[in-house]
Amino acid sequence: MDLSSRTATETAEGGWRQPRGEASLSDVHRSIAVRTTGPTWRRAAAFIGPGYLVAVGYMDPGNWATSLAGGSKFGYSLLIVALISNIMAVVLQALCARLAIGSGRDLAQACRDAYGKQVSYGLWIMAEIAIVATDIAEVIGTAIGLNLIFGIPLELGVLITALDVFLILYLQKLGFRWVEALIIALLAVIAACFAIQIAMADPDWSGVIRGFAPTTEIVTNPNMLYLALGILGATVMPHNLYLHSGIVQTRAYGETIEHKREALRFASWDSAIALTFALVINASILILAAATFHKVGQTNVEDIAEAHALLAPLLGVSVAPMLFGIALICCGINSSVTATLAGQIVMEGFVQIKLAPWLRRLITRALAIVPAAAVTIWYGEGGTAKLLILSQVVLSLQLSFAVFPLVIFTASKAKMGPLVAPRWLTVFAMFIGIVIAVLNLKLIYDFVLG
Repeated sequence: MDLSSRTATETAEGGWRQPRGEASLSDVHRSIAVRTTGPTWRRAAAFIGPGYLVAVGYMDPGNWATSLAGGSKFGYSLLIVALISNIMAVVLQALCARLAIGSGRDLAQACRDAYGKQVSYGLWIMAEIAIVATDIAEVIGTAIGLNLIFGIPLELGVLITALDVFLILYLQKLGFRWVEALIIALLAVIAACFAIQIAMADPDWSGVIRGFAPTTEIVTNPNMLYLALGILGATVMPHNLYLHSGIVQTRAYGETIEHKREALRFASWDSAIALTFALVINASILILAAATFHKVGQTNVEDIAEAHALLAPLLGVSVAPMLFGIALICCGINSSVTATLAGQIVMEGFVQIKLAPWLRRLITRALAIVPAAAVTIWYGEGGTAKLLILSQVVLSLQLSFAVFPLVIFTASKAKMGPLVAPRWLTVFAMFIGIVIAVLNLKLIYDFVLG
């Protein structure tokens, strides 16, 4: 048989210890039609969506806490971390799309099919920890947003966040395109809110440009490194790697190698453009904090509620806090949707346990609500701010357990066939993985020494 007429899956299947099982998110698997003829932009349009679901994880409420803290304490200096994190994200998410399209597996399934049960169960636990850490940030962020806009007590807001499961269920019944439409619409609202606030803040644009230049102080200053790792954890998120490798497969692309190469190209464009948009939002949060709080000597603004309260007097406009709160609630809703999908992919892929989406959501939320509610009740708003930043550092510590398997799988000709990652991409991705691991070891060293 001519190689060009064989499917990419057939040529890659021999490298796995066990055959591919049922797809995760089977109810929406290959549910979105893809054009095989017509102009390039029309064929590419079918792939617009998954990248924006992934981008949500790069601007969730946990990111707000780390970016606000970084901007208020160090001004524009940590913008370079946001940029580097975004470059890492683009590379890693491109590998996720490559794994999904080339092998027909999401990252969780690939780990299950490549490793033994003990290793797979260990990686599954790590992935679940990452999702819970993500959900803690969403619970607290959304509860704070409800408190700021509607005056709902934080304790009650934490419980209300569990109700978003019904929104997710409703959208999934309408079709996966409706989920993507909601995400993109809310992202547009977030962007508009920050555009207005940045215009009000009138930042020092020369300082912004200098903030994108690297500095050794980020590594030598433990406080700056801690926040930098928080930004890294909030930007390159472990659950996003599992999420992207699953939702790319909602597209009904062809099975030939030519069709899969085109699908990979369009999926990579989608994620790169969406993540560039996420960088703009991430940078906006940090720039807003630097231009308002750091500028007037408010260098310890770690609390989202405190930031909200300070915006009106510092900017002299009463609408600024309202825009801030609206954007925060939109981020919380968006992140809830994507965390649910990631949780389904992780559980179904690693241990082949299929739960109804509402049950999966309630289990994940319960694991997040308990610590969030306890901290909120015991320590108040100040405690929630510290828990937000800690959750992002936990995410950073989990990254290596997702990144290294991803790089190893996509570098294997036996597993990926003709869609194996180019050597230069593998080397670059492995370098990213090593940098993440080294920074995490440095963080642990500094933590042990107090």
